[in-house]
Amino acid sequence: MAVSVPAGCRGSHCFMTDMAYRKVRAGHGSLRVRDLESEELHTASMELEWDMEKELEEPGLDRFQLECVEHQPVSSSSGGGMDPDLEPIQPSVSPHGRFERLQEDPNYVSRFSRSVPKGQRRNGTCLAKYLLAGMGVFALGLLIGRYAFTKEQVKVEPSGDTDVLEKIVQGITAEKIQALQRDFDSLSDLTEESKVRYIAQRWEELGLKDVQVTNHMALLSYPGPTLSKIIDKSGNQCYLPSGMRCDQPFASTTDPFAFAAYSAVGNLVAEVVDVQYGSPEDLRRVQASANVTSKIALLKLGQFPLLYKLSLLAEVGFGGCLLYVDPCDAPFGNKSFGVTLNPGGNPFSQDDARSAGRDSHHNLTSLLVQPISAFLAKILLSAPAMGQGRPCIPMAMPSASARKIINLTIENQASFKTVHNVIGYLKGKTNPDRYVLVGSRHGSWYEGALADWGNGSAVMTQIIASMTAQTRAGWQPDRTIVFCSWGGTSLGNIGSFEWGKENAVVLQSRAVAYVSLHSPVRAPGSLQATVSPSLRQLAAETQKRHLMSCRGGGCPGPNVSSLQTPGDLSFFSNQLAVPTVEFTYSEFPKTERAFFLSEAFSPPESSLRETLDPAFELHENIAKITAEAILRLATDPVLPFHPLDIALNVQNKLKDDLLRRQDLLNVAASLRENSAFFQSEVMRPANDPKERDPSHVRMLNDVLRDLEKSFLIPNPPPGFSRNILYCLSSQTSHFSILKDALDVPWHNSVNQSLSLVSSAISSADKLVQSGLDLFENVNDQK
Repeated sequence: MAVSVPAGCRGSHCFMTDMAYRKVRAGHGSLRVRDLESEELHTASMELEWDMEKELEEPGLDRFQLECVEHQPVSSSSGGGMDPDLEPIQPSVSPHGRFERLQEDPNYVSRFSRSVPKGQRRNGTCLAKYLLAGMGVFALGLLIGRYAFTKEQVKVEPSGDTDVLEKIVQGITAEKIQALQRDFDSLSDLTEESKVRYIAQRWEELGLKDVQVTNHMALLSYPGPTLSKIIDKSGNQCYLPSGMRCDQPFASTTDPFAFAAYSAVGNLVAEVVDVQYGSPEDLRRVQASANVTSKIALLKLGQFPLLYKLSLLAEVGFGGCLLYVDPCDAPFGNKSFGVTLNPGGNPFSQDDARSAGRDSHHNLTSLLVQPISAFLAKILLSAPAMGQGRPCIPMAMPSASARKIINLTIENQASFKTVHNVIGYLKGKTNPDRYVLVGSRHGSWYEGALADWGNGSAVMTQIIASMTAQTRAGWQPDRTIVFCSWGGTSLGNIGSFEWGKENAVVLQSRAVAYVSLHSPVRAPGSLQATVSPSLRQLAAETQKRHLMSCRGGGCPGPNVSSLQTPGDLSFFSNQLAVPTVEFTYSEFPKTERAFFLSEAFSPPESSLRETLDPAFELHENIAKITAEAILRLATDPVLPFHPLDIALNVQNKLKDDLLRRQDLLNVAASLRENSAFFQSEVMRPANDPKERDPSHVRMLNDVLRDLEKSFLIPNPPPGFSRNILYCLSSQTSHFSILKDALDVPWHNSVNQSLSLVSSAISSADKLVQSGLDLFENVNDQK
């Protein structure tokens, strides 16, 4: 097997860029082995996290070996004459198929015995010689003709999917997306029912045959009749969350949206305590110097999921929390913003409301939570500066300053309302019961001119228009593509969670991937891809083909990560472990503190919306990249998942973890070994149409689809993903539950967390082995 490794590739992040499988057949009667095929199959660039040269220096990897009992001189006769004294050399064929493997297999070395030539040969007549020579030439011609015909068949295999992809990509233009966004922006002042009806009608007009509107009753949280107030008792000054005085004329249109959905309501008078980012280390430091019971924490957003930090504050006894963004971490720190405390779905049913004897006040935390601007945080901290200096000086309460006592009042409301989703189906042809889900939203935290949902809906609608144009020409995807427009996203992904829970049984067996268009163009920055580990290669390949900055070489490498991210994809990745992919233009966090700032709903700058992508080129690029990913997932005979990337992800997480044990490392090594073996087998049907028995490929795809399900754990810490393959940040790639067990031992014991990780890895290893058995069974039938 020929494997080219880039010069200087050592350690992690090596790429396998070239792999050739060779099929060997001996010429009947010829004394040399002929390479009848030497096709280069350009497989996906696999990002390998090991030293490739070391792994590939094992015997048996370079070529098939033919061993003889006695060496015989090789004839180079062009006539292809047959030597009657030598037994024909049989082809070297792996019991697992006709392709070489990534690892050494002793069964690949074929040994043949050749008989010694007899001392005398009979002399034949000239006629017999001519007949024998003619028969040899005739036989050789048949073999060559058959080989040429077979090879020609492989070459002329229909390239319809490639042609369709090109036509779909060419049908996507910036001008069309811009026109669609104008249409959707004009709907921002309408009710959700009106927006849903418009979207459903638009999809039907474009050609989707089965469009449904689903309705879900849910408890929604809203700001109260009056804005929350923070009164500084020392100077008897009253402030609004934005930092404005309560007695100043109310002018801001964003202040009503500066609230924490599903917060506890009421009034609390207490000291303000600076807890910085609220990490376990921060809280240990604070508790060592003060009693925090019923106090109000002044908490920076970022570094950890908000729900995780709020749960820690409640556990140590805090009664309230004021949230802010340090200007050193993000430029919008001085603005008011909103957050939701809902982990997902409808937090309460109407039966819950009746049994509780209340209709309007439902909280998901015991804390009174209120977002405030960095300007107000500076006042409450008595901080000398607010995100100033080079390097930027983080905000903190001076050690000599006395803690302020404040009066915090929150009057949020809640009521039951209907949340609507729009679901449209593009029916698959060969596997209609396998779904590729594509999702965007039709609502946002802010309303009117500040609504920001239109760009995702415009991109998805343009993709639908371009695909349905091809269906009218007779094309169908192999798998069904399900387009989803979600409602209730900003309050906790309510629409996607409720629809997902109602259809969970079907989705667990039918959904193969989820492609998100939650917010395609967020901020000035580079192209990012957030994906499941098994889809890293697909994302990297697609990005490389569409990087807009590639002009004359020097193209930046693809930016692909497997980070925990908010949005409607969370139900599918956390609850069902469906592989997910999302492409965005955004600013990648430069420090660990900047992660999870996307949990804040900050008002978009009108100037930024006009200058970010005025020509809609970024939107066009996202649409084309996403369309290609959808087409690959919906039409590739073998799903473009890479089990080896999951195994490498697991090993990377354990590499420097303080809690790693030898038994854990052993099961991770077994998973990598079997995954490498399995991936080499998967390439056979992926690259050779003759290996694609329909029932076998279907079972193989089910194994690939289900691999991430092994990594779902029950009851993770609040805010943590149930799918432990996702990281909290790129700086800390360890298993998040192991970090939590080390930092907060009362959540889960270290041994319990280690047991969960070990069971997940072992379960995945067994599933990979079952995938290898599929190839053993198929070869036994041949």
